[in-house]
Amino acid sequence: MKEKLFNRNFILLLLGQVCSLIGNYTLKFALSMYVLERTGSAAIFAGLLAVATVPQVLLAPIGGLLADRLNRRNMMVALDALSGTAVFLTFLGSGGLHVMSQEGPSLLLISILQVVLGILGAFESPTVQACVPQMQTGENLLKGNAAVSQIQAVAGLVTPFLGSLFYTAFGIRPVLAVCAACFFLTALLECFIRLSHQKRPGGQNIRQILRQDLGESMDFLLKKRPEVFRLLLLAALASFFVVGTAVVGLPFLVRNVLGLSANHYGAAESLMGGASVAGALAVGMLAGRLREKGLQSLLIAVGAVLIPAGAAFLLPLSTGVRYLILLVCFCIAQAVCSMFSILALSMIQESTPEHLTGKIMACVIALSTCAQPVGQVVYGLLFDLSAGSTWLVLLPTAAVLIALGGLSAGFLQRFAKE
Repeated sequence: MKEKLFNRNFILLLLGQVCSLIGNYTLKFALSMYVLERTGSAAIFAGLLAVATVPQVLLAPIGGLLADRLNRRNMMVALDALSGTAVFLTFLGSGGLHVMSQEGPSLLLISILQVVLGILGAFESPTVQACVPQMQTGENLLKGNAAVSQIQAVAGLVTPFLGSLFYTAFGIRPVLAVCAACFFLTALLECFIRLSHQKRPGGQNIRQILRQDLGESMDFLLKKRPEVFRLLLLAALASFFVVGTAVVGLPFLVRNVLGLSANHYGAAESLMGGASVAGALAVGMLAGRLREKGLQSLLIAVGAVLIPAGAAFLLPLSTGVRYLILLVCFCIAQAVCSMFSILALSMIQESTPEHLTGKIMACVIALSTCAQPVGQVVYGLLFDLSAGSTWLVLLPTAAVLIALGGLSAGFLQRFAKE
């Protein structure tokens, strides 16, 4: 009998993710607007974002360790409750329950909140990702990851718009109160999830636990299943090229090279968000075919669609035509990248024993978190240096991605069959 994808536990997890992501994304957007309004400084804004990113890189391995040692349901409940508490305390520190208060949180308070949420996020992300393979197996695992990705993409698409309306109408304090309520509601929903938990032997101190668990993870990645480690590196490398090209390249090409308005860039960002949703939906519908074609086909496809984008700046085309070509190419690339990420994550989860899932998911998060900002910095420099010859960045990137897909084809096909 075929197992149901949307079982009780998975529905509760998805509902919790909806509430949590609405709170997270709305809070990030509102705080960004608030900081920029208070300071007018992009440097301070970027600094606060960097402060929140550091804990995610440094503490993700420990978060993965805890996800494999402790009850994952209880961890999610505790982390979301703590997130809600941190946001609510910030609300109290900015005027709190005084309805007429126009006071907002200080930059110091916002910095502390960002660090606290970054730390809690470092623990929660590998825990949530480790729960999915505990709830789903076989083809349902791929569809389950696709469903989680769809929710993330839709939340990222909708919440900035709704957040901007709410923030503009009511200000930062009501946003803080609503986001705190979202985290508390998430924790309540997660209380009803039922997951099995096998206790590990006790009697060890922290140093022994760290040495044993991290050693067990490294032994799995480097000796028992080195192909999993290779897939981790391949995913991080693909993220380096794709994120650098899309996140830095698209706004630079639209605003600086083509000289178009912020509305044109906003439209492009919205379409890119829609493409992410479409990619996640496609994974759910094409699960079997995607496995047959393999990750290498997706990598090659991303490289292939960047060729017309680069060629558009070599040919004597109008600004409007170049803009349309960029939109089509980058949206297709975004959809395919979404499919690549979901399929790669599912393959890694399937190949990882349950007692190591949290730690391996933490490795995925840490590598991805490191690769993305590095890609952004490198591509920022490349686009600046290329001046008016942006095809010198896009076409070599396309060639590298196609070569990467071709060179990894044999390894990925063997991995998919194991």
